[in-house]
Amino acid sequence: MIHAIRIHEHGGPEKMLWEDVPLPAPKADEVLVRHEAVGLNYIDVYFRNGLYKLPSLPATLGMEAAGVVEALGSEVTGLAVGDRVAYAMAPIGAYAEARTLKADRLVKLPDDIDTRTAAAMMLQGMTAQYLLRRTFPVKAGDTILVHAAAGGVGLIMCQWAKALGCTVIGTVSTPEKAALAQANGAAHVLIPGQDDLPSRVKEITGGAMLPVVYDSVGRDTFMTSLDCLAPLGMMVSYGNASGAVPPIDIGVLAAKGSLFLTRPTLATYTARHTDLVTTATDLFSVVQSGAVKIQVNQSFALRDAAEAHRALEARKTTGSTILLP
Repeated sequence: MIHAIRIHEHGGPEKMLWEDVPLPAPKADEVLVRHEAVGLNYIDVYFRNGLYKLPSLPATLGMEAAGVVEALGSEVTGLAVGDRVAYAMAPIGAYAEARTLKADRLVKLPDDIDTRTAAAMMLQGMTAQYLLRRTFPVKAGDTILVHAAAGGVGLIMCQWAKALGCTVIGTVSTPEKAALAQANGAAHVLIPGQDDLPSRVKEITGGAMLPVVYDSVGRDTFMTSLDCLAPLGMMVSYGNASGAVPPIDIGVLAAKGSLFLTRPTLATYTARHTDLVTTATDLFSVVQSGAVKIQVNQSFALRDAAEAHRALEARKTTGSTILLP
């Protein structure tokens, strides 16, 4: 037997239970991984509260972890017992001491990236990679807006975009988070509610406005984000921290300058194993170069995952958070 955090019904953090579950054996195309660290991400909240649908209940939460291969299915090649591996956006189930998953969802870790760092960066870092390099490939000289700039994805995006030659405008919820975002590459930091975002963006850009906005907040910032875009700009809505974006009349996009709107997910961008490896390799490279530093600012025991969820939802976390089995 092993331990796992499971829910039997949707709801608040109190629905998360530390339970005994059987240790599974890998199927022919699967690998058994003993977790050394598990990543905490806002998508875990969405699955817990029912915004995102689970295949069935009870269910083990979690989308990201790193650890060591303990057993291989009969058809698995390219991996060996003892390999250090990590994953993100595999089928839900990372909040466990160990688990099985398909071998093609794993990537090997470089020797100089430890498993705690890997668990903190795979989902958030690969999200930053596809947003900056594929959804809207930024280039030197671009000025971009990153919401939740002091969060896990936000801190990585600020550093990475600056390394690519961009001027980053970040939004945060507190002055303390503003200082953190600035220390990690944001040239300008705004606080919604205190700053009028479109007016400040217009001032910063000399009236040009922005080619792209990366918005993980959702409902509370969606329309304001559109108002920060230049004609033909792209609105990248990739999260719902404040709630789901209400239905929108697409005529609004025409009225505001023939804007583009996309709602991407990491699962789509890494669905093929080749894309997963390419995305992870690019992430490993910028971390190894020192251009992006992964900040594990909080850690909790895995059995205390409910406490971690409360902190995340209360905006008491910065950077990345990990859960330790």
